[in-house]
Amino acid sequence: MPLMMQLSLWLNIGVLIPVVATLALNRPGASFAFGERTPARGILLSIYFAILLLSVGLLWAKDLGACATLLVMQVVYKLSTPITVGSLKNPVVLSNLAISVVHLSTLWSVRSALSD
Repeated sequence: MPLMMQLSLWLNIGVLIPVVATLALNRPGASFAFGERTPARGILLSIYFAILLLSVGLLWAKDLGACATLLVMQVVYKLSTPITVGSLKNPVVLSNLAISVVHLSTLWSVRSALSD
C-alpha cells in the first residue's frame, strides 16, 4: 500500500480515537465541538467509529480500492460540513477541512494506481 494511503489511514486513527472517546464518554469538549448529546450526535459517533474500524482494517487488508472509497466518502462529507454547519468557526469544521486536504493529496498521489 502506498505511503500516502497509510498516512491517511493513520491520520484517521489518530484523530478518531480521541474523538470517539470524547463523544462516547460525553467529555466536556464534546458539547462545545459537537453540540449537546442527542440521537444525531449518537449517529455521528457510530459513523466515526465505523471510519475508525475501517481505517484499522484497511491498514491490515491493504485494499487500495476500498481505501480510496473510504477517503473519497470522507472528502465529500468533510468538504460539505461548512455548508451543513453554516460556519467556518467550529473546530470540527476546521479539522474536517484540514483532513480533507490530506486525503485529497493522498488520492491525487495514488491516482494512477487507483485507475488500474
